[in-house]
Amino acid sequence: MAIVDTINDLWNRYDLPGSRNPAPAVAVLRLRGAIGMGGGLSRGGLSLATLEQSIKRAFAKRVRAVCLVINSPGGSPVQSAQIAGMIRQLSQEKKIPVFAFAEDIAASGGYWLTLAADEIYADAMSVVGSIGVITASFGFPELMAKIGIERRVYTQGPRKGMLDPFKPENPDDIQRLYAIQADIHRQFVAFVKSRRGERLSKDDETLFSGDVWTGERALELGLVDGLGDLRTIVRRKYGPDVRFYNIERPASWLQRRFGRYFPSDVGRDDARISGWAGELMSAVEERALWARFGL
Repeated sequence: MAIVDTINDLWNRYDLPGSRNPAPAVAVLRLRGAIGMGGGLSRGGLSLATLEQSIKRAFAKRVRAVCLVINSPGGSPVQSAQIAGMIRQLSQEKKIPVFAFAEDIAASGGYWLTLAADEIYADAMSVVGSIGVITASFGFPELMAKIGIERRVYTQGPRKGMLDPFKPENPDDIQRLYAIQADIHRQFVAFVKSRRGERLSKDDETLFSGDVWTGERALELGLVDGLGDLRTIVRRKYGPDVRFYNIERPASWLQRRFGRYFPSDVGRDDARISGWAGELMSAVEERALWARFGL
């Protein structure tokens, strides 16, 4: 009799088919880092390519909800939209609600990811917002002239060399960049309004200026639905016995087998130097994104 009771207890506890009183379970997907950056083997930023299998796994389980734990300063608008789009699609197909939890920061593309959720929560001290578009670069024309290096670029198409950092700025190029930014910003704003709707409590000039706020202030503005952490909110919704399934991002076969370099790179100093240079630039760009918010 004791063996039968133990089997029944395990059957119910782990939510197997036919369980009588299974404990509620939620999947937890952690989205940390810059979006669309660090595409090397060892780093891998947040992108649809790196997250697709994890997102599918989260919705494949028999769960009551999928929770997104987000800590991102933003990045690529395209990757932000694609990741959020896939999450929304699976949520609707599987009829599984999604809850987002902002940790230190959910800004720009990071906030875009939270919009994939039905409800958004943040810590009172989280940094939330930055609903805007930014392009950052450097200019080196004076340095080039000083050290006696001549820049040679040959193109077909008058805008093919637009915003070359080694040439003086062209006012026409800057206006073209502003037009592109305005188009992306318009789409970002439209997505925020479509997801938050009447919950937004301030005018467009305030909400979509690119400014950031604490979680406490974001709640007043209607950018989030409440304050609190993952475990507190989920247990409030589904009870103290709720189980959390952490969905890990799997390492690729190449990452497990060769680590940092492709097989063709092994033993080639030029490929190794190029790999390190690319990784360094990605790290600098990502660090600059975090630094914008004092992190």
